[in-house]
Amino acid sequence: MKIKRILSMTIVAALLIAVFAACGGAPAPAPAAPADDSGAAAPAPAPEAPAEGSGAGEITLVSNKIEIDEALKGYAAVFEEQTGIKVDVRSFGGETPYAPALTSMLNSGIEPEIFVIEGFAGYDDARGGGRITDLSSEPWVSDTDVAYYDPDTGNVIGFPVAIEGWGLGYNKALLAQAGVDPAGMVNIAGMRAAFEKIDSMKDELGIEAVVSMVSGPGMTWVTGLHGVNAYLTLGLPYDSSTKLIDMMLDKQVDADRLAKFAEYYNMLFQYSVRNTLLTGGYDQQLGDYAVGKTVFIHQGNWTDPTFKDLGVDFEMGYVPHAFLDETTDGIFVGAPSFYLVNAKSTGIEEAKQFLAAMASTPEGHDYMVNKAGMVPAFKSVTLQPPGQFSIAVQEWASAGKIYSWQQNEMPDGFGMNTLGPIFAEMASGSIDTAGFVNLFTAAVADIKPNQG
Repeated sequence: MKIKRILSMTIVAALLIAVFAACGGAPAPAPAAPADDSGAAAPAPAPEAPAEGSGAGEITLVSNKIEIDEALKGYAAVFEEQTGIKVDVRSFGGETPYAPALTSMLNSGIEPEIFVIEGFAGYDDARGGGRITDLSSEPWVSDTDVAYYDPDTGNVIGFPVAIEGWGLGYNKALLAQAGVDPAGMVNIAGMRAAFEKIDSMKDELGIEAVVSMVSGPGMTWVTGLHGVNAYLTLGLPYDSSTKLIDMMLDKQVDADRLAKFAEYYNMLFQYSVRNTLLTGGYDQQLGDYAVGKTVFIHQGNWTDPTFKDLGVDFEMGYVPHAFLDETTDGIFVGAPSFYLVNAKSTGIEEAKQFLAAMASTPEGHDYMVNKAGMVPAFKSVTLQPPGQFSIAVQEWASAGKIYSWQQNEMPDGFGMNTLGPIFAEMASGSIDTAGFVNLFTAAVADIKPNQG
């Protein structure tokens, strides 16, 4: 069956406004703890240490966000000091795809207490393996509107890791120096005009290329997942945005839309740093943008912690991936991944305690916002993430200019392993846009949807 993970635009915007009250000017929800005389929220009590003999020991968390590995390990150390429960964090992502790494771990007999799913394919695998734990009674459930619900039972089974978003990121200073108004980059004509103008000013701007983009091995999640999501949802109303994913699962494409999509991505490729495009990894893509080699980057607000580590201090923003003739004035925002507690593991209660502490304590909030630079999915969090792209996500969401995430409803591996290499062929020049459309269409015609 087809599972449509639709997240209301109103809910997303409300969550982000609450988290970013200082930015958006909207009143934040009352803090979880009473305020002291200074006006600051009094610290919530630390999670209780487990009683002696409770079985507390070591749990394992497998993360799909390599960019927050250091921050997550730092919070795990704080949690261990508070509770005596050690959390072994193992992170995959970037150039080491998460899903194959998790599969390898499970096949070797390792059953982590906490792991991540990103959509129905991940849920289906977890269900098939008997690894789903009902989290409906956990204290954080009432504090979020974007938990993952089991399609079969209606139980809450997934803890939302964060709210994330992406568009085409840009360096505000360089764009201003080029005399390009980002407000005009909301349709393909505006995008093409901006790219052509910036390309003609490369020497003056001191850049190597217009865009920092990747398409090679290990990076097909950028194209085959996030790129394909632009085809799936750009311009569609948030609450009814499943038309194209439904068509895909029925082995069909919108030929006219796909042709325009191909032209847009071919333009990105043509204006990219060539070596980075074809063989570069995550670090190289971010590095090119961080040192001012490019004006634009195809990434999301999860890159904020890396840019902080690199000492990047220029202002950033987003323009849409506007590949259509008509105006599409929005970026992609959603809750993309969820922590599941593994029913086959030996530390289920300790895993629940860890997640509850992350959602409810000052230390957990500090980790999510200040250390990891994420946009939390919990309404009681009143801290403001410092990252430029996270601030940009809030601004777009507050304005209601967002499109949904449907890429995770594709069958497991279809985006990265089947569609991703087609982008790489076009990037290398071995096929043109017509060839891309033909191969994409043929791949969709042979799709094997998840069975639910």
